[in-house]
Amino acid sequence: MDETYIKVKGKWKYLYRAIDKDGDTLGFYLTATRNTKAAKRFLNKALKRNKRYVPVSISSDKAPTYGEVIRELKAEGKIPNELLHRQIKYLNNRLEGDHGKLKRLIKPTLGFKSMKTAYATIKKFEVMRMFKKGQFRLWMHGETGPIAEARFINRLFGVYA
Repeated sequence: MDETYIKVKGKWKYLYRAIDKDGDTLGFYLTATRNTKAAKRFLNKALKRNKRYVPVSISSDKAPTYGEVIRELKAEGKIPNELLHRQIKYLNNRLEGDHGKLKRLIKPTLGFKSMKTAYATIKKFEVMRMFKKGQFRLWMHGETGPIAEARFINRLFGVYA
């Protein structure tokens, strides 16, 4: 898990993101603050969204907020006490590369006018990135490529052309 910065209304906001060991997106959270409360809200959201996924370890940068949050979640019983928190700079390289790919999509937007539009747009970008990573393979009946993606969306939303 890690955070990156994006501009909303000309000011820097924080985009928390998490991926698993295979590079699949687990979740994201856009906030105006970078503190323990925001990090805890993000990690709770990511864990709720992926109920069957129990992490064995969490890699983060050396931000002290992550250590505090993980200790609190262990005390609350939301993550196992055996969970290993690794704060080693180079373990997040895969996530940092994923940030770069997302930022290449965000850059042409020239910033966002509100948090609401930023969140909605980033959510769409994340879903499309999940398609590219193959995270919807299970529901696509073994098909791949843009046509299979279009068929999946059509089935999902009941659109028939």
